[in-house]
Amino acid sequence: MTTTLPPAAPMDPRHPQPFSGAHVLGEPGQIDAEGVCAWFGGRLVLETVNLTMEKSKVTALIGPSGCGKSTFLRILNRMHEVVPGAQLAGSVKLDGVDIYGPGQRAMETRRHIGMVFQKPNPFPAMTIAENVLAGLKFSRISPANKDDLIEESLTKGGLWNEVKDRLGELGGALSGGQQQRLCIARSLAVKPRVLLMDEPCSALDPTSTLRIEQTIKDIADEVTVVIVTHNMQQAQRVSNYCAFFLAEENQPGRVIEAGRTEMIFGEPTDQRTFDYVNGQFG
Repeated sequence: MTTTLPPAAPMDPRHPQPFSGAHVLGEPGQIDAEGVCAWFGGRLVLETVNLTMEKSKVTALIGPSGCGKSTFLRILNRMHEVVPGAQLAGSVKLDGVDIYGPGQRAMETRRHIGMVFQKPNPFPAMTIAENVLAGLKFSRISPANKDDLIEESLTKGGLWNEVKDRLGELGGALSGGQQQRLCIARSLAVKPRVLLMDEPCSALDPTSTLRIEQTIKDIADEVTVVIVTHNMQQAQRVSNYCAFFLAEENQPGRVIEAGRTEMIFGEPTDQRTFDYVNGQFG
């Protein structure tokens, strides 16, 4: 059975606030995808994905183009539902709370599950400092100390030392690698519990890529990270776990194999996984 995703509904007072109680912003969370299937325009593109992304760990989603990795990533924070005609089955739970359940609001979900896109997207008319605080402004949240939060977020994003003396300059004036780290800092400022990253280094030079990878390693203890990457060396360098997605001829994408990174790259159980990570296709 499939369900056309509805627009975000107003909060029903009969239901608890989403992620309330123990579900505190700033504490890493675990995501469990159970039986996730996705359609675009009636075409099944992702089939029966069951995957756990452990808290305070980095999970890399790998596989050839067109196998559903980015679609799955967008499902994890309800970006899938903004596409006209998109449909979804299954559930996605953040520490046991179904993010698509009754009373759960998309905007609130995205505060807990942030996202950094493939192309850096700072707000060009905002200063570096304003960019960092943008997510809080849109959520109508006033931090206790803006200056401290800006420094903390930029430090976690690996950018503070490079921009601390020019916070009033426009974010769009930074280099591509710096803009991407600014976007990471902006995402971290709202204290998400999970950070999704869709090929965050694909358009960057090797030096910027290494800085982003170091940032991922530095923040992994504080936020669960799920990253889509086509770079096998990167997946090995930054992730604790890997999930290999594949869409075989005329078939939807699915997870072929998932496990600890060293197992996926060293002793995979499926020949298709072995062939992919060793560069024999894709």
